[in-house]
Amino acid sequence: MTHGFEPVSAPDALVRAAAVARQAQLTKPAGALGRLEELGNWVAACQSACPPAQFERARVVVFAGDHGVARHGVSAYPSEVTAQMVANILDGGAAVNALAAVAGATVRVVDIAVDADTDPAVSAHKVRRGSGSVDREDALGEDEVRAALDAGRAIADEEIDAGADLLIAGDMGIGNTTPATALIATLTGTEPVAAIGRGTGIDDAGWSRKLAAIRDTMRRIRPVAKQQPVALLRVGGGADIAAITGFLARAAARRTPVVLDGLVVTAAALVAEDLADGAKAWWVAGHRSTEPAHRLALRHLHLEPLLELDMRLGEGSGALTALPLLRAAVAALGEMATFADAGVSTGAETAAPAANLRK
Repeated sequence: MTHGFEPVSAPDALVRAAAVARQAQLTKPAGALGRLEELGNWVAACQSACPPAQFERARVVVFAGDHGVARHGVSAYPSEVTAQMVANILDGGAAVNALAAVAGATVRVVDIAVDADTDPAVSAHKVRRGSGSVDREDALGEDEVRAALDAGRAIADEEIDAGADLLIAGDMGIGNTTPATALIATLTGTEPVAAIGRGTGIDDAGWSRKLAAIRDTMRRIRPVAKQQPVALLRVGGGADIAAITGFLARAAARRTPVVLDGLVVTAAALVAEDLADGAKAWWVAGHRSTEPAHRLALRHLHLEPLLELDMRLGEGSGALTALPLLRAAVAALGEMATFADAGVSTGAETAAPAANLRK
């Protein structure tokens, strides 16, 4: 057990092999469905079942939290938007709600560190009101980072115990791309100027302020960057990012597949993989956003995204847009007929008589 995190076992290799063998028997040329075949095999291995079952309770959890750095001009929106968007998600009016309805998923939003009072229905796991401004102070205290990690693990347990068979982590928080970018640039050894993006759509002056904030954050977290992932979250992350980290690690330990979303979630994934070695085997990258740091993080995790649609919203939106592809992969592996079932001749069967004629 590393840093209090449970060991992670790999998806079922024998079942994956059975899925590969079944793919070869389905009524299509071998490999004709491309990555859909790989995805179907991955789901089968995660479920330890071939053919796999279609997802019955795909669940999105949006982790909401404010960041003190937002007060220093790094975002196009004020921090008050976070609490307003939490209410919007609760009312069913956000992008995550619309996309979840199409993808066949349900939505939960949790207040981890919103700098306001929120509905008691979402604040049971609240750690604090806003994380510290990471460019000049620690994001969290020692007890708070542990509480945030534990909150993420508890939320994963709640959802899995309630029947979730696929999880998506989303994020909602003004200013959250600044610590996320600093974490990714530090862990991938990248200069901040090559990692920074436009976030919510900042102008050139805002970009310059964000660059300075990320440089200052990276300077602060450098002493704890190596082999101290919990300290890294405490100094340069935030309560919401730490909670997502715990959520992703715990889902892997509970053998539950996850579709990763964008920059903030993938920053947490980098730390989660350090805390729970092998966790990334339980994740698939839903999309690649316009944020340079997101590309860096996916490359570091060796995850190839399913989609690239120039999305940069967060909330789980990119992962939800990719979810129908996973459903298609499961349907193809589980519902297509085999050559034998359908009475369709295979290439091997038709080649044999031709070979006999040449003798």
